Amino acid sequence: MRFGAHVSIAKSLADSIDRAVSSGCDAMQIFPGNPRGWQPSFLSQDEAEDFRERRSKNDIRPVAIHLPYLVNLGSPIDRVFEASISSIKNTLAKARLIDADFLVTHTGSHTGAGYQIGFDRIIAALNEILEEDFGSTKLLLENTAGAGHTIGSRLEEFEKIFKKVSFDKRLGLCVDTCHAYAAGYDIADKETLDHFLAELGSLIGGERLLLMHANDCKSQLGSHLDRHEQIGEGSIGLDGFRNILAHPTLQDMTFIIETPRPVPGDDVKNLQTLKKLAPSRA
Repeated sequence: MRFGAHVSIAKSLADSIDRAVSSGCDAMQIFPGNPRGWQPSFLSQDEAEDFRERRSKNDIRPVAIHLPYLVNLGSPIDRVFEASISSIKNTLAKARLIDADFLVTHTGSHTGAGYQIGFDRIIAALNEILEEDFGSTKLLLENTAGAGHTIGSRLEEFEKIFKKVSFDKRLGLCVDTCHAYAAGYDIADKETLDHFLAELGSLIGGERLLLMHANDCKSQLGSHLDRHEQIGEGSIGLDGFRNILAHPTLQDMTFIIETPRPVPGDDVKNLQTLKKLAPSRA
């Protein structure tokens, strides 16, 4: 079991390793550039080499890259749809350059055009993206809280997506605890957590779950509101995270926090909380 945080790449990509280490991370996640822009920042071979060397020296693994917020593979608007595919392809090239393990993206939203239209767009986008050379990087689809017209809040939706892309081994799942709880899965409770993970294994395959985003939930169960909270201060609570971290299926999992940072040191505090709740560390 490993723990990390979403880390800034401001000023220098390689410096993000130092930020991660200083926060107590042994894994990390970054944006490829401006989180509200389309394309990743330019990256030289020297910068990539510096990043890889510092990462290896500090044993930071895995490294995940989270796609920008603008990416929407389900968009019915052609220019948005095409820009989303381009953004993922270009970020994938950057991921290969720094040997990133995962590239994380939300499935997207049909924005009111209708579920089937959005679903068909997502499948078309993924099939085009999966024609690329992924190297050792895997593309992870992240679950949503189910607000508005988003697709990907239910496990059954991911089952359909994975079947349509022939269960490509380069495609995996990232489960966000806040999103799952807000979508109506009471993963804070031992029994329903067990049912959730069993259903995931049955519908998608447990080996497809490759990363967890560990965020408490400011909103209530089934609210469909994506509101992250500090670990232990939301609806999932300390006991909920204790149950999650103790589950046998998740003992080799990596947990990345994306919790709020109203004051400096919040990442350190939240990571320490998770580590104390974990029964043991591999």
